Amino acid sequence: MKKISKSLYWTPRVLAIFFILFLAMFSLDVFDGNYGFWGTILELFMHNIPVFILTGILIISWKREWIAGIIFILGGILYIARLLTTILKNEPHEWYMLFWTLPISGPAFLVGILFLLNWYKKK
Repeated sequence: MKKISKSLYWTPRVLAIFFILFLAMFSLDVFDGNYGFWGTILELFMHNIPVFILTGILIISWKREWIAGIIFILGGILYIARLLTTILKNEPHEWYMLFWTLPISGPAFLVGILFLLNWYKKK
């Protein structure tokens, strides 16, 4: 096993944590609604399911970088595909919505590529 630099080791992990926190921030809009206590708890849980999944993946793949690399890249691709299907269903097509993929899929691709690069360098 090759020795890799500390920055290549820590950068994808720290960026993944920031990305997960960024996604969790979107769940704060739950507090704008009038759901009551248990409704708010349920909505908060539902909004944070991707955050829980990505946190679990990050924990599992802390030493197995290829897992995080593949899943983060697939997550970015799935987000783009989901948004494309939403755009194609709407008439007229709102193509400016494609730019919404950049803040979500862009960091996911970056984190995934950095994890795969880290894995490749260790191999």
